[in-house]
Amino acid sequence: MVDKKFDRVAVLYGGTSSERDVSLNSGIAVHKALGSMGIHSLLFDTKDRSLSELVDLGVDAAIIMLHGKSGEDGTVQGALEMLGIPYTGSRVAACALAMDKWRTKIVLRGLGLATPDFVLIRDEPDLAAASTRLGFPLFVKPAREGSTIGISKVSNENEFAAAVRLARGYDDLVIAEKSVNGAELTVAIVGNKTLPVVRIEAPNNNYDYEAKYISDETKYFCPSGLPDKLEEEIQSLGYSAFEAVGCRGWGRVDIMLDEFSRPWVLEVNTVPGMTNHSLVPKAALQSGISFEALVRRILETSDVA
Repeated sequence: MVDKKFDRVAVLYGGTSSERDVSLNSGIAVHKALGSMGIHSLLFDTKDRSLSELVDLGVDAAIIMLHGKSGEDGTVQGALEMLGIPYTGSRVAACALAMDKWRTKIVLRGLGLATPDFVLIRDEPDLAAASTRLGFPLFVKPAREGSTIGISKVSNENEFAAAVRLARGYDDLVIAEKSVNGAELTVAIVGNKTLPVVRIEAPNNNYDYEAKYISDETKYFCPSGLPDKLEEEIQSLGYSAFEAVGCRGWGRVDIMLDEFSRPWVLEVNTVPGMTNHSLVPKAALQSGISFEALVRRILETSDVA
């Protein structure tokens, strides 16, 4: 990796999405790490400020710590490209695709990469079709949200319609997804390096928003404790999904094991969290990469389109 010189870096954080609070925490942690390395940085909340200000501020690069809509979906990336400001992570097309779980799963399936079966829920008849095809339990998800926001586990037909209404409160594009009952895993990629797999044990086997960001009961295992051959298979699948979506720089791929220890890709994240509960820092630390060194590596991915 080329050692670049950075005199002034903007940390884009906050924003207007439903993941604003997580983004604020990620941005503050990254800002602090940059300062500890002697890199001058400024926190830039895109909720209150126009990106055009970055030109006048003369920043060398922007570290994107915006999660969710208007930050992780290609919107900010496209604006930065128009302004000629180097930024971290994936480009516009990959961000837009990864943010859309439905279309991501279509791409993954088209390339022969394992992803749980799914049905797009447009109207009432789709509920019956999904029930027949996927069985119960299943998951109902807003297609373009993150951090498990708006997601419901549905155990029977009586719960289905309410779960769809909840998901539609966040996005008009809703999918039902077949439940995979096994270990919850994640694979982080930084540069061209796949980091060790993190295995997650959440309270009541429910890795929801509270389990991710609030609860101290969620357990993370890295090393994962999985057999070496299976871990390598999961890392390979994660990297293949990352490449399939067109990602670059850094990211995270969420994977589930079924009852036969077969891995299935759930989604691809182009701007993962960087909080004290986040998974990429945990995987990096297992590889001997400190949080500060991880932030530096992410910063090194910055470039113009």
